[in-house]
Amino acid sequence: MKEFSWEEVRQHNKDTDCWIVIDNKVFDVTKFAKMHPGGKALLYDNGGKDATEAFFQFHRLDVLAKYEQRLLIGKIAGAKIPEHPGSAEISRVPFGEPSAEQGFKTPYYNESHLAFRRNLRQYLAKEIAVNAAAWEEAGTVPSAELFKKLGRAGLWACRLSPGPHLKLFDNVFGVKPEQFDSFHELITHDEVCRLGCPGLVDGLGSGLVIGLPAVVAFGPPEMKAKVVPECVLGDKRICLAISEPVAGSDVANIQATAVKSPCGQFYIVNGVKKWITNGTFCDYFVTAVRTGGEGLGGISLLLIERSEGVETEPIKTSYSPAAGTAYITFENVKVPVSNLLGKENQGFGCIMANFNHERWVICVGGTRANRVVVEECFKWANQRKVFGKSLVEQPVIRNKLAKMVANVEACQNWLENITFQMKTMSYKDQSLYLAGPIALLKYQTTRVTSLVMDDAAQIFGGRAISRTGMGQVIERLARAQKFSAILGGSEEIMADLGIRQSLRAYPQGVKL
Repeated sequence: MKEFSWEEVRQHNKDTDCWIVIDNKVFDVTKFAKMHPGGKALLYDNGGKDATEAFFQFHRLDVLAKYEQRLLIGKIAGAKIPEHPGSAEISRVPFGEPSAEQGFKTPYYNESHLAFRRNLRQYLAKEIAVNAAAWEEAGTVPSAELFKKLGRAGLWACRLSPGPHLKLFDNVFGVKPEQFDSFHELITHDEVCRLGCPGLVDGLGSGLVIGLPAVVAFGPPEMKAKVVPECVLGDKRICLAISEPVAGSDVANIQATAVKSPCGQFYIVNGVKKWITNGTFCDYFVTAVRTGGEGLGGISLLLIERSEGVETEPIKTSYSPAAGTAYITFENVKVPVSNLLGKENQGFGCIMANFNHERWVICVGGTRANRVVVEECFKWANQRKVFGKSLVEQPVIRNKLAKMVANVEACQNWLENITFQMKTMSYKDQSLYLAGPIALLKYQTTRVTSLVMDDAAQIFGGRAISRTGMGQVIERLARAQKFSAILGGSEEIMADLGIRQSLRAYPQGVKL
């Protein structure tokens, strides 16, 4: 790379000949100045000068990379060019990673987990992260081809609880099937959510994450043998269809019906489902239907294949259409009775058991999203200058960071504790003992999200409500923050469920 002295650079300070220096790299912006989105005056004012501090007041690092090939002409002689960690590297920002990744001892993670995270992060950086923000903004639904590519790489297998499906692969991101445990799964959800694009993240297999486990746990052997490999390898896509316009958290009020045909070989399904993640593009729908009388005892769970009578249309929501959120209509859909999951009229128990995993995944994603916000705030507070000094030098900003960190780390530790219980319990015991703790963790995680997003908005100011620029990650996550507080069971329902579950074990005769 050609080198220039500062004396040479200072001579190029006119609108007809303008150079600037950023990170000791020399850029010729003479022609670019007239196209600069922020106006040419800003560039001319920094002509012949070191514009590093000014640049990073207005631009994220990726902007520099975007224009470097066109505008870079050399570097300052003898100066060192600073290295900026890439998106695939483990963050060195305080609290930017779980403590096990920042040098602290851990009872939960071993070298297999740490290597798995690095391998997976590098893969996602290459295949997804480079386009994630653009896809999120454009509302681009992940294509069928991408689903197959990610499936064959093992990503969908890793987004499910440990099980026989992993034997479809020799290894997944360096981990053998028999080594894969609940913490590897936690890391998988964590890394996908680290992309910071909530609509796209949900588009990347959230339907599979919450839908396919019901097939694995309650489907007949023939169904599992066919459907699980199809979905794990990405050949087919699946979602969970529980909520209706009249029944969200109130699952017992499901109205969609499934009536057996005269021949007894089919269920005829009629009804609607709403807010179904991935529903616009899925091939299979794990669907709650009413096969009996009113209330909990009349609900069954069916696997419905996209066929005649199944119509899906997108719903416009707060976050990106990339999630494929759907309104689904079932009109006289013929479903083989062999597609029943569990037993007829006992679907409510299947749904509740399945909810544990779904809610745990929401906790993983919410905790990582909150950690992404913490990392963004640390970076911004260190580089933003106001009143003649960095934001982080203001006590009120440090106090906000302290609140955010304390709450996020508390959620992380509770999450890892519950994950350890999942790792060491049977599926039956998880259903018995973890419904309450997971519900309370979900409640706490989504409450923390509200706190974190509120403080982040104050730290970033107007940039936190701008869809581009320095605060774009904060804006995207803030716009979607209420999703996790509602989906999978609202905060109020989670809080009540957690306490009701705990009261079942309240000891008799205990008094003050």
